[in-house]
Amino acid sequence: MSFFQKKQTVLIAGLGNPGRAYRQTRHNIGFMLMDHLAGEMDFTFSRMQHKALIAAGRFQGHKIILAKPQTFMNNSGQAVGALMRFYKLSLENMLIVCDDVDLPFETMRLRPSGGSAGQKGMKSIIQHLGNQEFPRLRLGIGRPPGRMETADYVLQKFAAKDSEILDIYLRRAGDAVIRFITDGIEDAMTSFNRTP
Repeated sequence: MSFFQKKQTVLIAGLGNPGRAYRQTRHNIGFMLMDHLAGEMDFTFSRMQHKALIAAGRFQGHKIILAKPQTFMNNSGQAVGALMRFYKLSLENMLIVCDDVDLPFETMRLRPSGGSAGQKGMKSIIQHLGNQEFPRLRLGIGRPPGRMETADYVLQKFAAKDSEILDIYLRRAGDAVIRFITDGIEDAMTSFNRTP
């Protein structure tokens, strides 16, 4: 049985930076997951809406909107807030996906609410919504090595040696998002909030 009422609209927004220079960087793992989910759901990113690249369709009896804000990470709230208002969504019908340097690579954390934890895209969303009571999925990318600045680290591309692990990680994160849609945040947390 689906967690959400049938025919409800669910927004899944993955955070990142637009443009070729940022593809495959650690900061863009939210975008990578949106691309993976689009493939799983047989959706296509084909249009811009409210400063976000959108892929939408029917999945598990719901209208699902996958969004990649094109405002750059630090202004993600502009797009997410506009989409929430346009579709008249309640906060629990949204899931935000972002990177997290405080979690080891391959580790994910689903939460029903919380602060920004220093993630600037999440901070922007909280500011634009005036609320932090919404579900989020944090994807760990690990801490920078040595004395490397965090800003430099997150804008680095994933190493070639991590590509196979990254594929597995994205598949598992995609499964977590689908579980969120089908069974709700609590069930998804129980199943996926563990170290691999």
